[in-house]
Amino acid sequence: MEIGWMHNPRQRQVLVFFVLLSMYGASAELGPYSVVEETERGSFVANVGKDLGLGLTEMSTRGARIISQGNKEHLQLKVQTGDLLINDKLDREKLCGPSEPCILHFQVLMEKPLEIFQAELRVQDINDHSPVFTEREMILKIPENSPIGIAFPLSNALDLDVGSNNVQNYKISPNSHFRVLTRNRSDGRKYPELVLDKELYREEEPEISLTLTALDGGSPPRYGTAQVRIEVVDSNDNAPEFEQSLYKVHIPEDSPVGSLVVTVSASDVDSGVYGKISYTFFQPSEDISKTLEVNAMTGEIRLRKKVDFETVLSYEVDIKATDGGGLSGKCTLLLQVVDVNDNPPEVTVSALTTPIPENSPDIVVAVFSVSDPDSGDNGKTISSIQDDLPFLLKPSGKNFYTLVAQKTLDREERDEYNITITVTDMGTPRLNTEHNITALVSDVNDNAPAFTQTSYTLSVRENNSPALHIGTVRATDRDAGANAQVTYSLLPPLDPHVSLASLVAINPDNGHLFALRSLDYEALRAFEFRVGAADRGSPALSSQALVRVLVADDNDNAPFVLYPLQNASAPCTELVPRAAEAGYLVTKVVAVDGDSGQNAWLSYQLLKATEPGLFGVWAHNGEVRTARLLSERDAAKHRLVVLVKDNGEPPLSASVTLHVLLVDGFSQPYLPAPEAEAADAAPAAPLTVYLVVALASVSSLFLFSVLVFVAVRLCRRGGAASVGRCSVPEGPFPGHLVDVSGTGTLSQSYQYEVCLTGGSGSNEFKFLKPILPNLPPQCPGKEIEENRTFYNSFGFNIQ
Repeated sequence: MEIGWMHNPRQRQVLVFFVLLSMYGASAELGPYSVVEETERGSFVANVGKDLGLGLTEMSTRGARIISQGNKEHLQLKVQTGDLLINDKLDREKLCGPSEPCILHFQVLMEKPLEIFQAELRVQDINDHSPVFTEREMILKIPENSPIGIAFPLSNALDLDVGSNNVQNYKISPNSHFRVLTRNRSDGRKYPELVLDKELYREEEPEISLTLTALDGGSPPRYGTAQVRIEVVDSNDNAPEFEQSLYKVHIPEDSPVGSLVVTVSASDVDSGVYGKISYTFFQPSEDISKTLEVNAMTGEIRLRKKVDFETVLSYEVDIKATDGGGLSGKCTLLLQVVDVNDNPPEVTVSALTTPIPENSPDIVVAVFSVSDPDSGDNGKTISSIQDDLPFLLKPSGKNFYTLVAQKTLDREERDEYNITITVTDMGTPRLNTEHNITALVSDVNDNAPAFTQTSYTLSVRENNSPALHIGTVRATDRDAGANAQVTYSLLPPLDPHVSLASLVAINPDNGHLFALRSLDYEALRAFEFRVGAADRGSPALSSQALVRVLVADDNDNAPFVLYPLQNASAPCTELVPRAAEAGYLVTKVVAVDGDSGQNAWLSYQLLKATEPGLFGVWAHNGEVRTARLLSERDAAKHRLVVLVKDNGEPPLSASVTLHVLLVDGFSQPYLPAPEAEAADAAPAAPLTVYLVVALASVSSLFLFSVLVFVAVRLCRRGGAASVGRCSVPEGPFPGHLVDVSGTGTLSQSYQYEVCLTGGSGSNEFKFLKPILPNLPPQCPGKEIEENRTFYNSFGFNIQ
C-alpha cells in the first residue's frame, strides 16, 4: 500500500479498524535505514517483515502499510515479501537542503490489530554538484606598498552537496606574488583569502590575472573556477577600520520589510578622498542580496524582504569599507533569525474509519499526525476534541494520535458525529488549527420491528365482498436500509379449527388485511389470529401482534314465524267464545330472527282483518287479543293477517294468516277452514238466491244444533273422559303440552297444548293453543314428533 493513499482516487476508501491499540502512548522503533540519494525507483532498502519478526502472510493479513508526515510517497511496502522499496528517486538537496544528516521519518502501520512502528530513513549525499562561484570575475585593488602577508578575502564558492562533498579547498594559479589560504566560517563554510607573498610594483606590473579554483571532497572531486583580476594602485597609507570585526544581530522573523538590522561603522585616518568611506557587501550570496541591503554612505543594513526562521535560521555576510584610495577593511555580520510563533500546527490524517459499525467496542476512528515547524514552545502542541463526544484521543508514538470510540455507538441514538480536532501550540500568542472529521455510524440489525399496537381490533360487516380491505397493521423498525424493511405475514392460527387461510390474507409489504370471502355473522361472529413482522436484516428480527376481527351483523334474515305454521295443508283455526271478555287471549304469534341486536328486535301489527277493531295484536309479544266484547252481530269467521317486522335498516318482515271462529261454546260445531274459505270466496247471487240459501242455512243450522245438543248430552251421560281429549269418530288422541319459556322473542312464559286430530284427513298440526280452564281443546293437526327437533333448535322446550 502506498503512502499517498489519501490522494489516490482508487484508494479513497474508508479503513475500518475493529481492534484495540496494542500499545498506549508509545510505539516500537525500526531502523534507522539508509539509502544513497538518486537511487533508482524500486530499489531495495530493507526487509521490514524480518525486522518486525513477522511472516509473509502475517504482513498481508494484518494490513501493513507505510505512512509518513504529509503523506509523501517516498517509500512503498511490498506486503507480499515485507520489502521496503524506494518509490521515487530521492534528491537529498531538495529534501533537506544544507541540513545534515538528512532524515525522513515514517511509520509502519499495522491495521489488524492496530500497531504503529516509528522508523527513519537517512538519505546519504553523493557528489552530484560542482562548486560554483557567484562571481565569475573578482576585481581587487591593492596598493603597491601593501605589506607582505596582508590577506584579501575572496568570494567563496557554493556547493549544494554536504559534508565531504562540499567545498574543501581553494587553489590559485601559479604566480610570484600571491598564494591562497582556505578559511572556515562559523557556519562551516570555507572561503578563500588571497595572501601577498611578494611586494607589488605598479610600474613593473600594474595588473595581475589569476585563476581561483574551488575543489570539493568527492571522489573524484568536482571543481569550479573564477577569475581574479588584481589592479595595483598607488599608495594609500591607511585602510579603513571597523569598530567591530563581528556584528552579531538577532531579528524577529516577523520584522517588516525595511526594518533596520544594524548600522556598521568604519573610520579612516586619511584625509580628503582617501578618508571618504563607502560600504558594500563583500561577495554576497544570492540569498543575501535578496534579503539585505546596505546604505553605502551610512552603513545602515535593512531588510529587503521578510525573513523566515523555518526557512533560514541565520545569515552571514562580509561588509567591506573602501576609502577613496582603494584601500578597504572588512567586518562580518552574523544575523540570527529569532523564531516567532507564526505557524499554526498542521494535522495530517493517515487513516480514517467511516462509517463506524454500531455496537463495535473500542473502535479506532482515525489515525493522524501533528506537526509545527516553529521551534521551542512555539512548536509544542496540545490536541483535543469536544467534551460531549464519546471519543478519546490517545497518543501513539511521536506526534501521532489515535481517535478511539470510548463506548459502543448506537446509530438509532445518533447516526453522525462531527468531530473537531483542535491542535494548539504553546507559543505566545497561541495558534491553533481545527480539523473536522465527519464520522458516520453504520447500521447493525439490532432492533426488531415494533408494532404500533400490541393488539388490533378490526370490524367487518357480514356479507362483505371478497378481497375487502378490513384494516391495516403497521410495524416500524428503528434500523436503516434493509434492516428496516419490514415484511408482514400471518402466523399459525390460535384455534386449529379455524381455517385462517380461507378467511384473511395480508399484503407482506404494507400490512393491509383483506377478507378472502364473504363472512356470515350467524356462522362466525369473531375470530383471532397473530400477525408477524420481520425485517430483512441478517439475521432477521421479528415481532408479532394479535388481531381480533369482529363480524358486524347485517339485517340479512327476515323474521321466521314458528307459530302458526304456514306450510301446513290446512290452516289452524282459533276458537273464541262469544262470551269472551275484552282482552281475551286468542292466540300468540311466535317468530324468531337469526340476526342480532336491533336487527332481531321484532314488532307485530295487524295488517288485515275481516272486521277491523274487533281484534288487536300486541306489538312486542305477538299476542292476539279481543279488542272489545263480542256480540251476536259479529261474524262467526274472521281472517287476520299479522305482519312481523324486525328493527333493521332496511327492515325485513314476514306475515302470517290467522283464522278465528266465534262460537257460543266449545261444544258448538264449526266449519273447517277450507269450507270457510270456500264460503268466503263464494260469488254473490241474486237476492232470490240469497233468501233461499238463508232459509236453508237457518233450517240446517237449527237441525244441526239439535243434533249436536243431543250428542253432547249423550256424551256427558256416558261419563266419557273427554276433558283432555277431542271426541272424534276415529277415537281420542292424547294431547301434548308445550312449555315456552321467556327466551328468544317471547317476553313471558306460557303453557300451550298441542293436540292431534285425524278425522279431517288434513293431517293438520295445531301448535301452541292456550289452555283455558273448564274448556275442552279443539285443535286439529298432525303428529308433533315430525317437527319437534326443528322447533327445539329455536330454544323451545317441546315435550
